[in-house]
Amino acid sequence: MNPRLKRMLRHSLIPLLGAAIFFGYLTFTGNGSDSRDNAFQTAVVSRGTLERTVSSTGTLAALETVEVGTEVSGTIEKVLVDYNSEVKKGQVMAILKQDLFTAAVDEAKAEVAKAQADLSLAQRERDRNLPLYEKGYLSEQEFLPYRVDADKAEASLSVAKAGLLKARTNLNNAVIRSPIDGTVIQRSIDAGQTVAASLSTPTMFIIARDLAQMQIEADVDETDIGQIREGQSVRFSVQTYPQRMFTGTVRQVRLQPEVVSNVVTYTVVVDAENPDRILLPGMTATLDFILERQENVLLVPTAALRFEPPAAPTQAGKGQQLFTLDAGRLRPMAIVSGSSDGQYTIVSGPEVAEGLTVVTGLNQSQQSSSKKGFSLFSPPPGGGPPR
Repeated sequence: MNPRLKRMLRHSLIPLLGAAIFFGYLTFTGNGSDSRDNAFQTAVVSRGTLERTVSSTGTLAALETVEVGTEVSGTIEKVLVDYNSEVKKGQVMAILKQDLFTAAVDEAKAEVAKAQADLSLAQRERDRNLPLYEKGYLSEQEFLPYRVDADKAEASLSVAKAGLLKARTNLNNAVIRSPIDGTVIQRSIDAGQTVAASLSTPTMFIIARDLAQMQIEADVDETDIGQIREGQSVRFSVQTYPQRMFTGTVRQVRLQPEVVSNVVTYTVVVDAENPDRILLPGMTATLDFILERQENVLLVPTAALRFEPPAAPTQAGKGQQLFTLDAGRLRPMAIVSGSSDGQYTIVSGPEVAEGLTVVTGLNQSQQSSSKKGFSLFSPPPGGGPPR
């Protein structure tokens, strides 16, 4: 190549190469506030409400349920209530066939009448021979049978009366009545069915006292149970109404643990109002136990409190800090942190205000640069490109 042409190319390429290196450095080091700002992930201090909660699941149930059974065996003649029937205390719910029970009452009445006749005869014989015994015409041994027969007849009458009471009770128990005011949530019998009250009373109906008052039995993990207290507020939802939130109150923390697959949980009973009666027994509830609630406080993402510039000087002994951007540079500010829900933390400090932009981390490209030893947090020494 012509030597003159070589000199011309050399003199023209050197300035171009220098300019390319300079602008590349500016881009890489982030000179200028826009480049530096783009090097960081940021968030804004906001004012709002912070809640700390413990989540759990549970099952809805009526506040009080009563199983209605029968004390006598027999055949169901009539069933007068059905599922969801509203019943009052003493209301007839079912009737067993009464012919055998009526016959038993009549038989018991006859036994009472016979026992009364036997007693009358025995007393008459005792009273007739009593003067002879008192005057000495009868010995003690001779008079004793009359006295014993009268006592036996009196005891037999008592037994007969007890039998009559039992027969009448069985007849009365053949009519099944509601023991409480409530709603029938289960019916286990039909007309014509035979029930046997032998060793255990068969369950014919289950009545919920008041479905306007419900309870939730929630399973709380052993790691969280220490934070649950009676009277705490609870927020919960059910699958059939996913957009609606319901509220309740902790009534009881049961001390008996349940262990399933080596997982220990405790049952927490929550009272819940159900005025519309849209919550039904057996529904699965997803609960949030509200441990703490603070309103109108300054909040920052918790990540902002964990952010530490890789090239920043050691801040030992200076307490907690947040970093904000000032003309493209990081500027620390002292703060005091409060409660946290894991995602957001309450902060306060003389420089902290709503709307303040704080740094939460590095962008991905700048994380790679910081690992190579380049600093984005202060200008290079001497103001020029690194050598």
